[in-house]
Amino acid sequence: MSPSLCIKCKGKGLCGRPRCPILEKFKSIESVVPSSSGETSIFGASPPSVFVGRYNYPDVRAGPMIPPQLAGDEAMQLEDPKALLKMNIQDVISSRSQLVRANTGINVKKARTPDNPLIERSQELALSKKPVDTEAWFNKPITNKLKFDNVLTPMGPSGDLKKFDITENPTVPKKVDYLVYDEDALAKDVISELWDSNIPAEHISRLLSIGLLGQERKLVPTRWSITAVDDMVGKDLLPGIRDYPQISEVTVLSGGVFGNHFEIVLIPRMFSFELIEVWMPRTVWSGGSTWIEADHEDFGGKRKYSNLAGGYYAARLGALEYLHSIRRQATVFMVREIRPEYWAPLGVWVVREGVREACKSEPEKFESVEKALADISARLKTPSAEWMEKAAMLPDVRFQRTLDSFF
Repeated sequence: MSPSLCIKCKGKGLCGRPRCPILEKFKSIESVVPSSSGETSIFGASPPSVFVGRYNYPDVRAGPMIPPQLAGDEAMQLEDPKALLKMNIQDVISSRSQLVRANTGINVKKARTPDNPLIERSQELALSKKPVDTEAWFNKPITNKLKFDNVLTPMGPSGDLKKFDITENPTVPKKVDYLVYDEDALAKDVISELWDSNIPAEHISRLLSIGLLGQERKLVPTRWSITAVDDMVGKDLLPGIRDYPQISEVTVLSGGVFGNHFEIVLIPRMFSFELIEVWMPRTVWSGGSTWIEADHEDFGGKRKYSNLAGGYYAARLGALEYLHSIRRQATVFMVREIRPEYWAPLGVWVVREGVREACKSEPEKFESVEKALADISARLKTPSAEWMEKAAMLPDVRFQRTLDSFF
């Protein structure tokens, strides 16, 4: 199988095989087989977490995710990126494999008036900001089918939901409670207001996925809702950033998580963004060869869906958050180098958090773009000649003078 196809596909089935051989090998990791396998009922504190699948859309499988026997604080860590960042990859898989996907069938258009009480309770669960004690019964014993892909955080076994009860009242933020019941507001405006109110991205994505936001409400597959929130929040930040003054010096930020290393060059120009992804040999998708691809947008913004999929929007959001925090605009050139240490897919949140970690580093200032590129090349393991030829925006930035340079 071509490494290029594997990286573009990341388990979506573009090769025509019924199951992805790369993902199948992770499902057989013996150390993460959950003890809940074979059970017909479970009790535990949902982080809170819900999952909406995408297969057979618009008739999908959806419902809560419940870690049996876990208390509130332990359950909360399963959905908290800050807690997951303190673990290694094996520990993330082991922890997340405890989440049982309790699901039932529903048409996505039934979100507003679900005729399935199991979905209605899942919506109630999704409102909460704290773990909620839940109990679930299944039509058949839970099957040990772990779930991995490039967007979603790993999840544990699944079961066909028969009955589902919430045994305590969810803790709902006032802003969430107010906006969820505002059926006249557009989803993008609600998401913007929730973000401005410091509601975490994971919570917003959960609300969008289970069909609780906007005018035309419907269930949204979880993997789509994650990228949609990253994209909409980024677009909401952009108008303000375009009005900020440009940064004064070429600046470099560096860092990452889980073998995802980021080099970020901020250049004193109007906002534009370019991301180059470098998948080194022996990473989760690349096989034995290096794969490099890029995408970018100019001052006017992104018009088509990125060929880098959800990782593009997660990386852009992290960069936009940083520019918003320093009240400046810049042209952003970013290299994401995925190294062999990243041996299992953990989800697109790794990209978002990796960029955030890089943006926490001490900024390095340079007199020119060339010196900044030489600096990041010294830390990247892939020769610059290999990834530089993929840069579409960078040549103009390096060699084209702006009107500002004449004053």
